[in-house]
Amino acid sequence: MRFAIGDTDFLLDGQPHRVLSGAIHYFRVHPDLWADRIRKAKLMGLNTVETYVAWNAHEATPGTFDFTGGLDLGRFLDLVAAEGMHAIVRPGPYICAEWTNGGLPFWLFTDRTVGIRRDEPQFLAAVGRYLDALAPILVPRQIDAGGPIVLVQVENEYGAYGSDPVYLEKLERMHRDIGLTVPFTSVDQPMGSMLEDGSLPSLHKTGSFGSRSTERLARLRQAQPTGPLMCSEFWDGWFDSWGEHHHTTSAAASASDLDDLLAAGGSVNVYMFHGGTNFGFTNGANDKGVYRPIATSYDYDAPLDEAGRPTEKFHAFRQVIARHAPVPDLPASMQPGGSGRLTTDVVAGLEARPTPASDVAVRLDSVLPLAGLLPTIASWTTHETPPTFDELGAASGFVLYRTEVDLPEGGVLTVAEEVRDRVLVRVDGRTVGVLEREHHDRAIALPPVTGLLELLVEDQGRVDYGPRIGEPKGLIGAVRIDDDVLSRWTVSPLALDPVPEDALDALRTAATSAGETLAGPAFAMGSFDLAESGADLDRYLALDGFRKGVAWVNGFCLGRYWSRGPQATLAVPGPVLRAGRNEVVVFEVHASASRIVCMCVEPALGHTEA
Repeated sequence: MRFAIGDTDFLLDGQPHRVLSGAIHYFRVHPDLWADRIRKAKLMGLNTVETYVAWNAHEATPGTFDFTGGLDLGRFLDLVAAEGMHAIVRPGPYICAEWTNGGLPFWLFTDRTVGIRRDEPQFLAAVGRYLDALAPILVPRQIDAGGPIVLVQVENEYGAYGSDPVYLEKLERMHRDIGLTVPFTSVDQPMGSMLEDGSLPSLHKTGSFGSRSTERLARLRQAQPTGPLMCSEFWDGWFDSWGEHHHTTSAAASASDLDDLLAAGGSVNVYMFHGGTNFGFTNGANDKGVYRPIATSYDYDAPLDEAGRPTEKFHAFRQVIARHAPVPDLPASMQPGGSGRLTTDVVAGLEARPTPASDVAVRLDSVLPLAGLLPTIASWTTHETPPTFDELGAASGFVLYRTEVDLPEGGVLTVAEEVRDRVLVRVDGRTVGVLEREHHDRAIALPPVTGLLELLVEDQGRVDYGPRIGEPKGLIGAVRIDDDVLSRWTVSPLALDPVPEDALDALRTAATSAGETLAGPAFAMGSFDLAESGADLDRYLALDGFRKGVAWVNGFCLGRYWSRGPQATLAVPGPVLRAGRNEVVVFEVHASASRIVCMCVEPALGHTEA
């Protein structure tokens, strides 16, 4: 088959074709749930699935690529093809996506001479290596080779960043040189000169917007007089940041804008169809004068919620699509009020069997202070001045800095430039306070002490958009007490994703701890039993009473929690759960008023503006 760009339409084997696509990021969804989410995209009436490719997830260290498990992009695309659907792939190299560092590997920035997102030899050499690694996955899965891929996007909203046609031309050529033959696109907001600045005549321009569809398409047509109109990011919701409200949008208003778009003959990619979750330490951040880390949930108020269940928006969008294209029949479980789950029987054409479930309370009986687990999660090195995360090769998570101090009268600890992003300050095993980047904190008073000073530094998410992308993490600038610069540091990143088995064994064999509270920084473990595996039903971990930290279920890192919200639960993918004994581990940085967590059936994503 052939896919091409005609004077007015996309052409599939020479016939006019409308792209009805939805975004599913494979790296935000458990791989055992990919088929379910893709199937539901088809049931909403979509014919295409779009995904970014997260370069930093695949090449965590230079020259070593991982395309296995949850990063098996080839398998994801094969599942799209198995549903008879097409695929749009957006390899970047920059993707934004509210993903840490906008998808760019942190190690690109350790040599500050590398010129990011421009015509610079070192950057383009790294991009070339990345594209070469993608070639065996993408090239044979193009539509003209019998695969699902019909479009590939070059760069991402480049017009909002700069205007370097030479860079874009070289990047386009690099995509062609690896064997990609399908049409290439660009995407920008139909505002100002972004559409022109972010594209080339050889790239088909598409827009990104979520309202005023007719007006936005008119601006797109002005920038591109011929060819199919397409909104390749139709924003149907928004992401959440810690400390803010949970974002929702009107299903009726979004559906109306979608109807206007389709009535004008446009093609669409719904962003997001299913948002998923920023598992582990993968969330990004924004900094427009104030640093704002993005929450763990990427529910996005999308047609499928974080657990893959159809929302009001799913049914509203499906009704709109049905006015413009055929849609398949829904099984009973997918009808409004149904469970929203698909089992193997549904895929075979039968109705789903409901899976009974109830909330399960879990007491965290085993507790060890952070110091007790350091032998299993730390690898110490010594430094005259505190190194950044980047200099240590740590992409994310926590780094513990230690030095000895002699302060018979106390003093004021100051970080010369900035803390990135949050520092728990401790002296002789006692917590003194916190320095937060969001508050522009750089100084804290220390009590009289002679002994160990510990600074537990958390990267809360690398900036994914704007001029601060790629900045190093950790303690930036000299660390002083009063006028004296501190030196002779012992430093270690903490191995937390995954937690080493030795650390888990230490928790399992720790004596059962009495009491109902938890003093951090500490790890706590508890267990619960399930009669059956949870494959057909995602759950949510509620941590009422806990303040800030990270949680795991059966070794799978669910991500960060924070009492400031908005979200009060962490998504637990059904395939992570198993029949019999299951383990919950929590790393609480501060303290908790309770040792009880709950495996809940329903999420709590926080208050909204309404």
